[in-house]
Amino acid sequence: MSHKAGFVNIIGNPNVGKSTLMNAFIGERLSIITSKAQTTRHRILGIVNGEDFQVVLSDTPGIIKPAYQLQESMMDFVKSAFEDADVLLYLVELGEKELKDEAFFNKITNAKIPVLLLINKIDTGDEASLSEALELWQSKVPNAEVFAISALENFGVTEVFKRIIELLPESPPFYPKDQLTDKPERFFVNEAIREKILMQYKKEIPYSVEIDTEEFFEDDDIIRIRSVIMVERETQKGIIIGHKGQAIKWVGIEARKDLEKFFGKQIHIELYVKVNKNWRNDIRQLKRFGYNKK
Repeated sequence: MSHKAGFVNIIGNPNVGKSTLMNAFIGERLSIITSKAQTTRHRILGIVNGEDFQVVLSDTPGIIKPAYQLQESMMDFVKSAFEDADVLLYLVELGEKELKDEAFFNKITNAKIPVLLLINKIDTGDEASLSEALELWQSKVPNAEVFAISALENFGVTEVFKRIIELLPESPPFYPKDQLTDKPERFFVNEAIREKILMQYKKEIPYSVEIDTEEFFEDDDIIRIRSVIMVERETQKGIIIGHKGQAIKWVGIEARKDLEKFFGKQIHIELYVKVNKNWRNDIRQLKRFGYNKK
């Protein structure tokens, strides 16, 4: 029996539903999903295995004009998505008219690999707006096959996945068949904590935060975790902790619930807050957190 395998990379503007789509394909919450833009900072690989196929999905950060070194690194992850893809998924949302970066758009329209353009969030509009969107994107990206989907409602996702498998080259699997992702456990601990911070705090706070899981000890029935929440300023530290420690306590409780579902074990989690000045512009530190590939 022949076997297909390949790399499928998801790109698009911030907050169009890339992480929701990836999780719909995989059936596990690998990527952070919140209503705030710019929640995915890394390329996250998720792997979907079937008897005769392996789809290696990559969810990339939303395309933005970088304002500081961290965002430069995030855009490097997006650029690399063009380099190793067998199929490119370009995700837009209903009502969207353009990609924020002209150079990236030119790369998509001139891509030598199959491009599937997915109009997401069609559950938020009517037939007239969908018809208009289909016409617009077919003319803008003539090299793409256009699909209308709702990743959140799981509408049209199966059809897109079937088409992906048809387009993949014949190849043996790249990863063991029981593997779900290329990321280590600590990565998902960090992401779970960061998601709760995005939900709990407003303004700049979530974007000034990085998580470092210093300890991850797994026994048969419990995982013990110690994570540090790093902020850039002393005032942010106070906000993260909150009045009588209530804010950070909520983050710990909610992250623990998600991680217990994810790992299928009891979780004991300790959170600490440290000030780490200007980490977003410190190339050495960004490398340590996995942002800079250079």
